[in-house]
Amino acid sequence: MSRDQSLPGEEPVPKRVDKAAFWETPDIYGAYPRLTEDQTARLAEHGQRRSMAPNDVLIQEGERCETFFVVLSGTVAVVEDYGTPEERVLRVHGPGRFIGELGLLHGQVAFYTAVAREPGEVLAVSLDQLRHLVSQDSTVGDVVLRACLGRRALLVGQGAGFRIIGSRYSPDTRRLREFAIRNRLPHRWIDLETDEEAEELLRRFGVGPEETPLVIWRDTTLLRNPSNAELARLIGLPSLPAGNRHGDVLIVGSGPAGLAAAVYAASEGLSTTVVEAMATGGQTATSSRIENLLGFPAGISGAELTERAVLQADKFGARISIPMEATGLHPKDEDHYVVAFADGSEIAARAVVLATGARYRRLQVPGIERLEGTSVHYSATVYEAQQCRTDPVAVVGGGNSAGQAVLFLAGYAPKVHLLVRGPSLEASMSRYLVDQVERHPQVEVMLHTEVTEVIGQEVLEEVGVVDNRTGEHRPLAVRGLFVFTGADPHTEWLAGIIALDSRGFVLTGPEAQEACAYPEVWHEHGRSCMTLETSLPGVFAVGDVRSGSVKRVASAAGEGAMAIHLVHRHLGHAAAPGTTGTSAAGGGSDVSPRIRHKESAWLA
Repeated sequence: MSRDQSLPGEEPVPKRVDKAAFWETPDIYGAYPRLTEDQTARLAEHGQRRSMAPNDVLIQEGERCETFFVVLSGTVAVVEDYGTPEERVLRVHGPGRFIGELGLLHGQVAFYTAVAREPGEVLAVSLDQLRHLVSQDSTVGDVVLRACLGRRALLVGQGAGFRIIGSRYSPDTRRLREFAIRNRLPHRWIDLETDEEAEELLRRFGVGPEETPLVIWRDTTLLRNPSNAELARLIGLPSLPAGNRHGDVLIVGSGPAGLAAAVYAASEGLSTTVVEAMATGGQTATSSRIENLLGFPAGISGAELTERAVLQADKFGARISIPMEATGLHPKDEDHYVVAFADGSEIAARAVVLATGARYRRLQVPGIERLEGTSVHYSATVYEAQQCRTDPVAVVGGGNSAGQAVLFLAGYAPKVHLLVRGPSLEASMSRYLVDQVERHPQVEVMLHTEVTEVIGQEVLEEVGVVDNRTGEHRPLAVRGLFVFTGADPHTEWLAGIIALDSRGFVLTGPEAQEACAYPEVWHEHGRSCMTLETSLPGVFAVGDVRSGSVKRVASAAGEGAMAIHLVHRHLGHAAAPGTTGTSAAGGGSDVSPRIRHKESAWLA
């Protein structure tokens, strides 16, 4: 989407700030709710009233915002590139509206400037108080969180934020784009191969094509082929404070299993650190709608589920750092393990929970690599879907992820082809999804079908498919290909360190003890290997990375919670010899006397 386009149903967005353009943005997508008097009163108990004059800046683009503003009177404009020739109004909010989006809750820098356009008054609430209210008061929290998620999606769809300039054929360009997309960071990609703006920007900054990819923000910050960590620091993604490299529990991975483990560990007083190589939420965060998760009868998006879990973990004092890619694991002494990372750093912990999940398999067909990230995708979020509003697309896969993607994309694309190599959907897709997919008028299910090639130089033009019963080949005209064909565990860094099964998933419990290279270690601990414990005592595996796990969000979260009970038993050495340690009550006498008190400032 270009900078001057609007989403369907929205009023056009003016490129330049104009006093005549200060209408209030309509609340079409639920992203701009008006707070009730009761909700405003609840917030007022924790905030201060401030007057504002025209042109007062409340939030400055590129700077961290520590305050949540509710407009009591007057109007506030949300502006991108404020004070530059590229200045444009994104939103205008009047009384009862609040200012802020997802980055506000996570301490990221602002992607816009909020400036008063008409005199009035605002209610200013500190960020700590806002987080407390979001996590404790559902009447305020649900409204704020859902609006913040919706606003982030709209910012992403409108190409706000930083710019990535690079070639579609560059692996580093694909790396930066994937990192930005997975972390739901507002940005715009400018293709070096086809976009005329790319050449003008390169001249302006005095750099050559060989120096790309570039990250440019506000025409004041230029990063040449930055690492994911450098981009994360620019935006303000969470990182560990200097010297914070020791604790009770280290959780590697932040999908549902890792985040559940973080919530339970931190809430029970364990000093808890979570590290993530790519983005919080794992594969779950890329799910458009999860409808069979207990407690959410209307369904919930993977992104919203992730943000709620992150807020919970943060509330209890868990520390989260992105991106940190684990590369090694080894014992430090009798009581600690050390996990090494790609940046050369290390973290020591008394127990480790492996929750690295699994990654969708790349589709191995001719011509696909050059189109990955532009027309071929391994997730289906708002960012990818908005590229498919006028053309048919295809989804490859027969599981729940594929079914969820089909239904989501059918709300954007005029036609969605579901390509399934098996004879039916029932084999690996939940019944409720099968029914919805088969009834949807814009979805065509093609069984016994496999992709043989993708065709297109700059964008996907068609895919070649084959009927694996008859051998008949045919072209399928689509402009987007979404792949959900199973997943492989991210355990290369654990090979030779802990016991893995034949597919690379982590063995736990009796199977891990049987495969242990040093079985005498269990005699030294006076117990057997516990249910979720790996072949190393005190190292646990949960969720999709664990061999034999049920690949569902609810079961992953349950395993994450259960693992912390077992961590308590390991730290307290409370399991009786010859038992698995899974039947005793958690907490209480099982907890090591060295466990620290909660460290969250929210709980003061």
